[in-house]
Amino acid sequence: MDSPPTAPGPRRRATITDVAREAGVAASTVSRSFTNPGRVNHRTRAHVLEVAERLGYAPDPTAQALESGRRGTVALVVPDITNPYFAGVIKGAERAATAAGTTLVISDSQESAATEEQLVRRLGPAVDGFVLAASRLPDETLARLAETEAIVLVNRAAAALTCVVADYDAGTEQIVAHLASHGHRAFVFLGGPAESWSGARRWAGLRAAAERHDLAATRFGPFTPTRAAGAAAADSVLAAGAAAVVAHNDVLAIGVLGRLAERGVRVPDDVSVVGFDDVFGADFCHPPLTTLAERTEDAGARALEALLAQAALRGGRRGARRPPPERAGDVPARVLPTSLVVRRSTGPAPT
Repeated sequence: MDSPPTAPGPRRRATITDVAREAGVAASTVSRSFTNPGRVNHRTRAHVLEVAERLGYAPDPTAQALESGRRGTVALVVPDITNPYFAGVIKGAERAATAAGTTLVISDSQESAATEEQLVRRLGPAVDGFVLAASRLPDETLARLAETEAIVLVNRAAAALTCVVADYDAGTEQIVAHLASHGHRAFVFLGGPAESWSGARRWAGLRAAAERHDLAATRFGPFTPTRAAGAAAADSVLAAGAAAVVAHNDVLAIGVLGRLAERGVRVPDDVSVVGFDDVFGADFCHPPLTTLAERTEDAGARALEALLAQAALRGGRRGARRPPPERAGDVPARVLPTSLVVRRSTGPAPT
């Protein structure tokens, strides 16, 4: 009885020696064609790359890291990977990393400053630097970590660190002007985590704009920036008799909309609701949410590009002290514009 045919084994991966033999050059020339192309004649390099592609050869990233001191990997740390706000940041950072031939590692700090610091210290030896989104770390901790790690911040600012932030001053002015145009004379702000830099900036902007428009502004919270927390947040709004509410983020605002519907409160007839971020789903809820849109993908991409530039200046040397600002490539905060997206969750103040 014939035995069943056996499946062919996996094809052996091409090595640098295979490419060198096929291309008729030394293995060192193949290596330099990938790691230091400026030292190879452009015709020779083009020939080597053509042979490498035909044979399916890809350089060993570990070997490249040993030669260059760079790991070709960076980390993006977010407070809550389930928060749709960070989907845009991740998408933009991934796009920029792919364009630069860099691997992006994503970590979730679970809204914990202690966990965030542990992640930076644990991943530090394996990556070229960090993009920290909405970092919960205090300024002094960030400054200490930045002495030995390349760090760029998104949705957070700290002295002497490169950061990408939204224009909350102009954005909060748009929110308050919108409410004032509908006859509202007061609103409640549902604050997020106490350590949230963006939450503090949003409240400061709202309070200043309220003063300019002669509106009363009251802050409730802190609330966890989740949909589940929206129930308690909405109940506090109803207990205060507020007719307009601005939530820390869209996720919390969507939770507020759900709770108001459960309690038979009409939006926007009885209460107007505004969020921040314009996340995916903000236009799917009922009613669609009025919110301040931020350029999250752009923020992620710009932060990743700034990080790679900073890591290059450090030369990939683990533990290298941070150069003085004039040599470190530090740039002022990159402030990205915001725009109010008006939907059906806001309307005239009840009479």
